[in-house]
Amino acid sequence: MDRILSTAGMFIVLVFIIALNLRPVMAAMGPLFPLLQHDVHFSATQLSLLTTLPVMMMGLAALAGPRLQQKMGEVRGITAGLIVLVLASAARGLHQSAATLIISALLAGVGIGVIQALMPPLIKRQFGAQAGTLMALFSTGIMAGAAMAAASAAPLAMRQGLALTLAIPALPAAIALVLWLTHVRRTAPLNLTHRPRVPLTGRAWLLMIFFGVGTGAYTLVLAWLPPFYMQHGWQAGESGYVLGALTLTEVAAGFILSTLIHRFRDRRRPLLVVLALILLGLVSLMLLGGAQAWLPTLLLGLGIGALFPLSLIVTLDHATAPEEAGALLSFVQGGGYMLAALMPLVAGIVRDRAASLDSAWAIMSVGIVVLMFMALRFRPQA
Repeated sequence: MDRILSTAGMFIVLVFIIALNLRPVMAAMGPLFPLLQHDVHFSATQLSLLTTLPVMMMGLAALAGPRLQQKMGEVRGITAGLIVLVLASAARGLHQSAATLIISALLAGVGIGVIQALMPPLIKRQFGAQAGTLMALFSTGIMAGAAMAAASAAPLAMRQGLALTLAIPALPAAIALVLWLTHVRRTAPLNLTHRPRVPLTGRAWLLMIFFGVGTGAYTLVLAWLPPFYMQHGWQAGESGYVLGALTLTEVAAGFILSTLIHRFRDRRRPLLVVLALILLGLVSLMLLGGAQAWLPTLLLGLGIGALFPLSLIVTLDHATAPEEAGALLSFVQGGGYMLAALMPLVAGIVRDRAASLDSAWAIMSVGIVVLMFMALRFRPQA
């Protein structure tokens, strides 16, 4: 088998490093809400666009994944995605206007989406049957990057200012780009006689909706958990620490999943467990408000942290070849991210028109119950 790297170990390290850079541009926005309100005059609905727009662009980029895989190849495509991510992050440090932040959010979403569309088929090509474990590690790296950004954004902004805080994600992204270019071997785009297509069966749509609603829980919490606690009297830095703790819990859940998932050929049991944890976490937010934050943090962190990689693993279970995996993941992530992008926007509208975000938590809870019934249909494939 042709390897793009000299060692499998280096490939694993690079996958994790790149994953660390795929959420900071969004995870820092919630803790920075007060500064963005004061300095850039953002409303809650406008703030939600800084999460909604990248997620939508991630979806569009994912839908184009098979064509990118054919025209550019996975290695060159990931390189291009990292370059766009570096430029989008750096632009935020030059000018902090609403237009700059929104345009950079769109560009960052494109870069992230291209990487997320091309990394899974590359992992599938390099590791075959063990792809599920490395996909869990990739997803865990995404959550780890979000945790660091959420916990550090508000304290960094208080010490160094908003401009540096918004631009700082460009540095680790540039480091990841240099490491990728240094260690990866140049490969040609795939010479496919036809572009892989996903049969639009009921199962493909089911996987897409499942991923979209589940990821909606992640984007909702990512964007609005810090403002929720600030609404209950918490300081910006404290609310950022809560989101950081939640995402660190997601990281732990991802690592636990990566070590245990091979024991569950039938994914339905772990799916139902993690969905129940998310549901209990959302209910606890509505019941506890700003008190006992450790409980919803633990429940949501464990649930969301396991659901995101598990959704991708279930999707990979339905593909038998790398090209088919890329096509199916592009459809599932593309449509799913566009669906997930609606939740932060809905919450922003709710926040502008009501005194509480409880309605957003309640809507998401209904969605999780629906996912539980959907998960029962994911029987092991022959």
